[in-house]
Amino acid sequence: MQTWHIILIIALVLAVIWSNIALLKYSAKMDFKKFNQDPIEKAKRSLEEKARKEAQDSKEDD
Repeated sequence: MQTWHIILIIALVLAVIWSNIALLKYSAKMDFKKFNQDPIEKAKRSLEEKARKEAQDSKEDD
């Protein structure tokens, strides 16, 4: 193997390691409460919001 092949392989390995560390740091700051929501509760909330919007639209039309 030539020297530039070895340097390229080392650079690629370091880039993968660095990107994984960066991803871990980013994901540690994320709020995962949104991902753990119950789909039924989510659907209930969206139906309530739609009902509120329809009620406001009907009041504005009057």
